[in-house]
Amino acid sequence: MTLYQVPILTNGATHSAEQFRAMVQDLARGSEGITAGTDLKVTQLGTPGGGVQIAEGSAVIRGRVSAFQGTYTSRNQGAATVSIASQGAGSGRSDMVILRVEDPQYEGTLDPVTQPINYFQVLSNVSSSATTIPGGLTGIPLARIDIPASTSTITNAMVVDLRQIANPRRQSLQYVHSPTGTSTAINNSNGTYAYFSTEAGWSVPIPSWASQAIVSIDLAQIRYTTAAFIGSLRATFGASLTLQAVILDDNQTAIRRATTFVADTLTIPDAYRGTSQLLRPQATGTTGNTGVVSVDASTTLRYNVEFIEAPR
Repeated sequence: MTLYQVPILTNGATHSAEQFRAMVQDLARGSEGITAGTDLKVTQLGTPGGGVQIAEGSAVIRGRVSAFQGTYTSRNQGAATVSIASQGAGSGRSDMVILRVEDPQYEGTLDPVTQPINYFQVLSNVSSSATTIPGGLTGIPLARIDIPASTSTITNAMVVDLRQIANPRRQSLQYVHSPTGTSTAINNSNGTYAYFSTEAGWSVPIPSWASQAIVSIDLAQIRYTTAAFIGSLRATFGASLTLQAVILDDNQTAIRRATTFVADTLTIPDAYRGTSQLLRPQATGTTGNTGVVSVDASTTLRYNVEFIEAPR
């Protein structure tokens, strides 16, 4: 019989560990890795020395010994310390820190009653470019430690983060509106940015889990007047983030309109998470500019922000 005898969680039935692991695999959508962005991060010891510490957190790990082994869950409650051997003179060495599962149903001789079958392991002398666990072991990579010659103290500069989130969260937000009227003329030529006075921007709520944001603002259409305009358009996001500027280069002289946009991928600072931050476009003229750029009630702005969870 190819089907399990009974579906999972049927009253009066007995379910094997393998069947529960199959359920975990289904719930994890076949993925493996850490659960949230800060889980199981590898860093130097509080006082740097011959080891690293691994932060608290959880993960799902897909079995690799059997096709029907399923997926394990593992949790680290509190920081763990792992020793890293010193490296002598000559050349450097790379070690990989992994979260390993060794299930005696499929491999090894560990006794789950008295011995841990999930543990942190250091694989020594891996490739200096390795990002996956060699040898088909059941486990997930957490970090590679690139150790220079004649080194016994591990610092964060040597730690390469290899963690992947099993099912990273994403959230897309959009806001569309028009300015209240014609904005004050931006007609300078000194490269000093100014906001469009009638465009207040959008206060964007940022999830507590967000690591990155893909941000774009479409402006349809901005208004040029007076003379040829040469300058730039960008946007600020809160007090410390700025989207990459794009060139505004129009060589006409009459009143005319153009559609443009700005976009960037930003790393979310710790202080932004769980807050709302203002996203607002601004423009400037640059050397040689004699024209004017503005927005008005006929302009439509479409703000798009997609938040992404990533290891951090």
